[in-house]
Formats: sequence, C-alpha cells, structure tokens
Amino acid sequence: MAPEIHMTGPMCLIENTNGELVANPEALKILSAITQPVVVVAIVGLYRTGKSYLMNKLAGKNMGFSMGSTVESHTKGIWMWSVPHPKKPEHTLVLLDTEGLGDIKKGDNQNDSWIFALAVLLSSTFVYNSMGTINQQAMDQLHYVTELTHRIQSKSSPDENENEDSADFVSFFPDFVWTLRDFSLDLEADGQPLTADEYLEYSLKLTQGTSEKDKNFNLPRLCIQKFFPKKKCFVFDRPVDCKKLARLEKLHDEELDPEFVQQVADFCSYIFSNSKTKTLSGGIKVNGPRLESLVLTYIDAISSGDLPCMENTILALAQRENSVAVQKAIAHYDQQMGQKVQLPTETLQELLDMHRDSEREATEVFMKNSFKDVDHLFQKKLALQLEKKRDDFCKQNQEASSDRCSALLQDIFSPLEEEVKMGIYSKPGGYCLFIQKLQDLKKKYHEEPRKGIQAEEILQTYLKSKESVTDAILQTDQILTKKEKEIEVEHVKAESAQASAKMVEEMQIKYQQMMEEKEKSYQEHVKQLTEKIERERAQLLEEQERTLTSKLQEQAQLLKERCQGESTQLQNEIQKLQKTLKKKTKRYMSHKLKI
Repeated sequence: MAPEIHMTGPMCLIENTNGELVANPEALKILSAITQPVVVVAIVGLYRTGKSYLMNKLAGKNMGFSMGSTVESHTKGIWMWSVPHPKKPEHTLVLLDTEGLGDIKKGDNQNDSWIFALAVLLSSTFVYNSMGTINQQAMDQLHYVTELTHRIQSKSSPDENENEDSADFVSFFPDFVWTLRDFSLDLEADGQPLTADEYLEYSLKLTQGTSEKDKNFNLPRLCIQKFFPKKKCFVFDRPVDCKKLARLEKLHDEELDPEFVQQVADFCSYIFSNSKTKTLSGGIKVNGPRLESLVLTYIDAISSGDLPCMENTILALAQRENSVAVQKAIAHYDQQMGQKVQLPTETLQELLDMHRDSEREATEVFMKNSFKDVDHLFQKKLALQLEKKRDDFCKQNQEASSDRCSALLQDIFSPLEEEVKMGIYSKPGGYCLFIQKLQDLKKKYHEEPRKGIQAEEILQTYLKSKESVTDAILQTDQILTKKEKEIEVEHVKAESAQASAKMVEEMQIKYQQMMEEKEKSYQEHVKQLTEKIERERAQLLEEQERTLTSKLQEQAQLLKERCQGESTQLQNEIQKLQKTLKKKTKRYMSHKLKI
C-alpha cells in the first residue's frame, strides 16, 4: 500500500474571497491521495477566541494554523491539516480550522452561516469555541445552529406539506464539543458542584412558557439538543496574562498556567480517543477521496444557489465510486485470469472453473467498494462485462486450441502426405499399409498434451479433407477384392459417422456446461448481493434505532422539564421515525424477495 500523504503544515481547503466560497485544487489533490478512513475535527467560533491554538495542539504542534493578534478574523475560509491519527492506526486525522464568525468587516452573516454549515457537514466532531460562560449572550452568538435546517436538506424531495424534522439530520450530524475559554467561574449550580458536562446540560435547560421571549430563549438550546445527541464540554482557564496572549504560540508549557496545560491535554486526549471516523448515512466510511467529493458537492450546491442535500450528495458519491468499483473489479478479474490461465486449457470446464473463481473474487471487490447501487445498475454492468470476458476467453481458448491442433497435424501428418505424393501406397497391399500408418499417427496425435477443446474436431476435419486420397489408395489396391473394397468403404463411413456423433455429443456437453456456468454466475451474484443487503439493512436499522433512542431520551428530558408543547412535537417525530423504520424494514424484505 502506498504511504499516506500527511501535511507538514495547514493549507486552505475552502477559500472565502469577497463572500464567494471556492475549493482549493491543491488541497483537494492532497485529500484524493488519502486512502485511509478519516476522522474530521472542525472548530468554529467567534473571531479572536483562540480556536487555532487548540487545533495546533491537536496536530501535535505549537505553530501551524495562523493565530492573529488583532481585532479582526485572521483565518479566512476553511483551512485543513491532515496528520497521522495518534491513537487510531490506519486512520488519518483531518483538522479543519474556520475563519472567525462575526467579523464586523465582512458585514454578511450569510457567509458566516455557510462556514458554520460546512463545518457541520464535513466533520465527525464539531467543536464550538467561545469565551467565558454559557449565558444568554453566548447562546445568542450561536444563532447559526438555529439556521441549519435553512442551510441543509437531508432529502432531495421531502413529502409534500411535511417539514424535515431533526431525526433526518441526526444520522449524519457530528458529535458536539463546546470549549469555553478564559472560564473564571466555579462550576456549580444551586450550591452543588458540577462537571463541565453537567454545566452544559444545565445551561441547555429549557424555560417554560410560550411567549416570544421564551421561544427565543429555548430555540438555540432545542436545536443543540435535537441535532447533537452526543455532547461534551471543556472549560479552560486563562493561559497567561493579557500581555503574553499575543505570543501564546511561542510560549512553552512551563510558561503557561498549569491548569490550562492540563485542560488542553484532557481536551486533546478526548478528541483522539472519542472522535469517530467520518461516516455517512448507511454506515459509509469516508476516506480522503470521499471527503474531497463532499467538499466539491457542497461548494457547487452553495455556488449555484441550492441547499447542500445529503441524499443527493450520497447518490452522486455513489455514482462516482460505483463506477470506480466496477473498474477495480474488472482489473482484479483480469489480473487473476492472467495469472491462472494458460491457453489452450485441456477442457472447457477447466477454463470455466478458473473464470468462476476469478468472477467470485471480482464481485467481492465490487461489493467491498460499492454502496447505494440503486436498482443494482452497476452490479448488472459488472455482470455483463464479466460475461463478455468469459465469452472472450472461451473464444480465445477455442482459437488457441485450433491453432495448436492444426500445427500438430501439420507436424505429424506431413511425412505421410509426402509419402502419398511419392506413390509409396499406390501398390498392391498399399491400402493396409496406409491405414496402419494413419492409425499410428492418430495415436501419436492423441498422445500430445494440451491440445485443448478443439482436438477432436480439428482432427476429424483434417481426416475428412483426406477422404478422397484414402479412397483413391483403396481403389488402386489390386490385392483387395471388389467385395472387400465395398466393406472397407462402409467401414470408413461408419467410422466417420461415429466421429461426427461424438463431436455433436461434445458440443452438447459444452453447451450444457456454459448454461450451468451462467446459472452458477447468477447465483453467486445473488448470494453476494443478498449478504450485502443484509449488512446494509442491519446498519440502517442500527442507525434508526440509535436515532430513536436519542429522541426518546430527549422526550424524557423535555417531560422532566415539563415542556409539554415541545414534548408533543417530539412525540410526533418519534411516531414518524417508528413508521419509517417499519417501512424500510418491509422495503428491504420485499427487495430481498425480488432478487
């Protein structure tokens, strides 16, 4: 396997110039070379809150992502840094640092909203970085989370008169980590000490009431609860005094507050141990090329004025990758057959057995590299190509056998032909000598190895072409009586008819073998497809069950907080989710029956 490409420093992945978001081809090229699964960690937050410092630490460096010291956003667009994952072998950690939100120079909240939405869509762990405590001001600054449903679609064609609910998003949204910088308060509520996670849950509690003020208070909290079932919180002390903050990246750990150093170490350890591989709906693990495809698809949608749609994105990705999967499968088949086959094979079955083994492996390669193959179009395409490959091999095998047998006949029988021309057998008793020599040469021909499937047919064709010569020698032999000659003629005819009947029988056997091979090929494709469907069904049900469990827990929390209106809405979502789960199970079962 080729070594993975890891970067010595960050590079801009998505440029933000004059409000236009454009993917950087050089960064995409790096992504395309990462064959390992990727763990993607993105960080967002207001400008000048120290996001880049945390990302540099995750990269194992003090410097890398730019850390400006002015009152304007220093990072522009979304920057990427891929490094070997420190705790997951055969995985790559991709870090995404985003430009600071709320920069007054931009004067365009829509641009910030797209940066926020892209960070959510591309990451498997989403870090929101803010200063101080979680108060209403902090929640108001997180208004971007309330706009996610206006920035992202989960389905290309939602049912009429039906809004997409949070269950549609939970399956592909990342885990949520809130990092609170320069946190100076004691972690407690009602006189009781709290952990950082308990503080986050406490801060996300809803207020009872139906006024506009209550709704505005609850909205960002509800969105975080609904969109991000898995949440984590970290608090950080101020690392140094204000005068030294401007050169924080140049300071060694011993120059920083020990509590801060430990808090950063705990944060990094959690991210390394708990951040999951980026996974799309259906359990599709994302590697570098897939992440590249996601970036391009989302940016194209935004540039054209559309909303990034997960369903369309996955289908477009599937189209691209399934086409490549067919190519990989065919390449594997060609490689295996090239190693195994030496034409001509002794029997047709020998060739078909090698084809079947190679076809099975090629189909496995396709199944491993394909997903979301709607109506199995790409698998059918593969099956047709493999069938053509088999037929081509059979034709080549037949031609190789014919060429080999023709060359053998020329080599073995040419001396006999020369003797006939010289008239050696045109004498009394010559016919018996000719027949004896003919039988000896036929025996020698039959003893030659690896003549292939055309051995008998080529021999009989040759002998038939020499029947006039045989008959001429017979008729000129003066020793044989007229009656004996007639008997010999009948014997030759009978022998020829017997050989023809044998050839017809062999052709029928070959035809039967080909029919059996087609059936075996079909059954192998069905077998592997059925196994894949079962795996996908199990994955989908697990995904749906996880979402349902999350919703039930959310409902229990809302009931506990006595937010009846929100709980009723959530109950509707749960019932809809349960119906969807039943529908998908039925669809998979009926799909299995159709196979």
